[in-house]
Amino acid sequence: MISLRLDPKLEQNVQNTAKILGVTKSELIRKSISEYINKIVHHSPWEIGKDYFGKYSSGQGNLSTDKKILLKTKIMAKKNEKNPYRFRAVNRFI
Repeated sequence: MISLRLDPKLEQNVQNTAKILGVTKSELIRKSISEYINKIVHHSPWEIGKDYFGKYSSGQGNLSTDKKILLKTKIMAKKNEKNPYRFRAVNRFI
């Protein structure tokens, strides 16, 4: 059992809220403390973002494994867009 001292204004708020909800003050305080503790419990990054992971898929399954090649390809395409007459490497072994 825990005794708790509240300032008069907070005690009045607790009493009014408990009356509106149709519960006892003790029950309201217990539920409030329980909800507060559940909110501050540290969740893993996966639990925090699980609703967002994979939500906006690119459709490409190789983004993490081929990131360097994909980035290089994108940069080269952008450079060639800016200067279409730029020297392009030719594969001599064909």
